[in-house]
Amino acid sequence: MFLSVFDLFKIGVGPSSSHTMGPMVAGSRFLQSLREQPFRAHGLKASLHGSLAFTGKGHATDRATILGLAGFVPETIDAEAAEAALARNRETRVLAPEGLPELAFDPEVDLRFDYDHALPGHANGMTLSATDAQGDVIYHQVYYSVGGGFVLTEEELAKKGDEGRSDAVSKVPYPFASAAEMLEMAKASGKSIAAMKRENERVYRSDAKTDEGLRRIWQVMRDCMDRGLSTGGHLPGGLNVRRRAKGVHEKLMAERGMNLTAPHVINDWMSTYAMAVNEENAAGGQVVTSPTNGAAGVLPAVIRYWLDHVPGASERDLPDFLLTAAAVGGLIKHNASISGAECGCQAEVGSASAMAAAGLAAVLGGTPEQVENAAEIALEHHLGMTCDPVRGLVQVPCIERNGLGAIKAVSAASLALRGDGEHIVPLDAAIETMRQTGRDMSEKYKETSLGGLAVNVPNC
Repeated sequence: MFLSVFDLFKIGVGPSSSHTMGPMVAGSRFLQSLREQPFRAHGLKASLHGSLAFTGKGHATDRATILGLAGFVPETIDAEAAEAALARNRETRVLAPEGLPELAFDPEVDLRFDYDHALPGHANGMTLSATDAQGDVIYHQVYYSVGGGFVLTEEELAKKGDEGRSDAVSKVPYPFASAAEMLEMAKASGKSIAAMKRENERVYRSDAKTDEGLRRIWQVMRDCMDRGLSTGGHLPGGLNVRRRAKGVHEKLMAERGMNLTAPHVINDWMSTYAMAVNEENAAGGQVVTSPTNGAAGVLPAVIRYWLDHVPGASERDLPDFLLTAAAVGGLIKHNASISGAECGCQAEVGSASAMAAAGLAAVLGGTPEQVENAAEIALEHHLGMTCDPVRGLVQVPCIERNGLGAIKAVSAASLALRGDGEHIVPLDAAIETMRQTGRDMSEKYKETSLGGLAVNVPNC
């Protein structure tokens, strides 16, 4: 099994990798397939199902779908150009993607939230269709947004095309598909998890390209965090959630150096770093999936804690942090899920916390066994966590939840490093338990806003 570090860490836009980035990617892919067809389409239609329908408005899925069908993609989207395209569509009821004729698309009629018919492949399903001059469907495709910005067609999901990567399995030198295999390969090779992951990446790009990409990932993460730490006001969406990262950070900076500061205040630093990222995500800003948007604050917060608060930390070791984290994230995605709509928030914040714990343990000198233990501790203590966003917005409880995920990650890494790597519950067991728990979890607790805090907290 091989999943690139750049598959787990993707530059995109908020508020959701599955509900915003995914539909945008699906729209772009549908346009490309239309360009390859022998007929001329005259219009477009879109239908959102399952979690994409139930929480789509809060996650800006409608907006993302329109932008995708206009030709925008998450990693290169220009905010001003996107707003201009949406304004043109409101005025003209047409879209004009590059390489295609103008296509009729009236969001009031052609974009449907279908709350009654879930698609069979995944909780995040959508159908995109092209119509002729009479409005009859002449081509359609089903897409599934399976978490972290990954999108599969109906056919790809059936073949598990995203997961199989049989060509990659045969090409990479360390194709571990489980934590047990990862530890066995590390022991046999004498390499760290990061070193094995780098060897795998080397099949597809040079070390220089990998390092350049990783520096870019961290730069976007840090820039996002800095914007969050310097921006006040309230978040969009109607809940009137006040941004708190800026105010808390200012207080922490004022207290810095005081002799009477309590040791537990370090938790406030970590929480503030994480909340800054997720406040930016909630506002639709540029973020990095880590492994999802809803959990995008955990890993950057732990990196910032390490770099700014741990003696001897250096950015020269940052690639090892990210490569190790990606190795663990790839195992979770391959064997369970990183989708809140599929397995609840244990699959998002829980996965992010496990990845961050592994990365921190690695750069603090942990053995592969200690790294695996750190990831297991973090994931184990998120098991059963529901995804119940109030009003379908990635704000409450999501923003604070990232802060606590970062704290758990640091605690997990610290505990693991106090031991020798031996432990009762292997990471593979925690991953499988998460998968089973997600399978058994009621749909109302899996990003539908039909249960939990979403129905017990006033929506205004």
